[in-house]
Amino acid sequence: MKKRFIAAREPVPGADWLARFSAGRGEAERWYRGEGLADPPTAAECRAALAAHMPELMPAYEQVCALVGDDDLAHRILSHYRPPPLPGGCSQAVWLGQEGPALVRNYDYPLETVSDRFEATAWFGREVIAKAQRPWGGCLDGMNEDGLVASLTAGGHAGQGRGFSIILVLRYLLETCRNVAEAIRALARVPLALSQNVTLLDRSGAYATLFLGPGREPAVTRERVCTNHQELSALPSGAAARRSVARQQRLLRALEEPGIGLGDLTARFFEPPLYSRHAGFTTVYTAVYRPAEGRVDYLWPGKRWPHRIGGFEPGDYVHDYGDLLP
Repeated sequence: MKKRFIAAREPVPGADWLARFSAGRGEAERWYRGEGLADPPTAAECRAALAAHMPELMPAYEQVCALVGDDDLAHRILSHYRPPPLPGGCSQAVWLGQEGPALVRNYDYPLETVSDRFEATAWFGREVIAKAQRPWGGCLDGMNEDGLVASLTAGGHAGQGRGFSIILVLRYLLETCRNVAEAIRALARVPLALSQNVTLLDRSGAYATLFLGPGREPAVTRERVCTNHQELSALPSGAAARRSVARQQRLLRALEEPGIGLGDLTARFFEPPLYSRHAGFTTVYTAVYRPAEGRVDYLWPGKRWPHRIGGFEPGDYVHDYGDLLP
């Protein structure tokens, strides 16, 4: 199976953004309605929630709502408020040795669902490089010009609360926060709809992993490895949880290996059980963020695609994943 990726510079949403949203509106609606979205909120409720919890985003939100026009459902979709439950994968680790600090991560998801877009934006004058996902601002991982890196994984617990999708909250962090301390404060006060983990790193080497979700207090930890569960004492049952622990343990052992370097750690992300070629749980890309250099490398087997803050180069790349396993 082949998938084309693009790298694009789009400082603020405009005509190009509107064309993409219009073309993908059906998929966006299927995402937002999902199968578990009970009692969907009104557009007014969505706007009020966004204004209450992430007011800095309101000018940009009003701008994209104006672009789509009088479309009540689109305004709700664009708020990212109370999305449906979704499964997810991913593994990530913080590196603090030579060539660091760095955050290395695999993003695992069905290929056809992941967007093709890596982008450089500057909604409020702060440059952000991120892997974009979903309409208006959603991102899976990214870095800003102040040297803050944020990356997500699914938390592993079922349930849905009255909060936002993590992909918009990551955008919020990268657009408004300068360092790990500021990002922690923001994550602690913005409600999330689903169980999520977020790993933060900045150019000073400060880092944290937060366990978040509806019905629990945010937990700020010094965990350097994060997969798809939260505290082991509250580990959900099932094969997915066992695979998550196996991936976590593989990375923890790698960090403890004598003489290991950043390149060695990155190589582990291309080995099982971290690297997946299963159709429902495919390793879509690997990212290595180095905030002190303002650099991110997006990786696939045999391919390195580097980008820098202040030097983001538009382009495209087609990767052949081969025949995926069932």
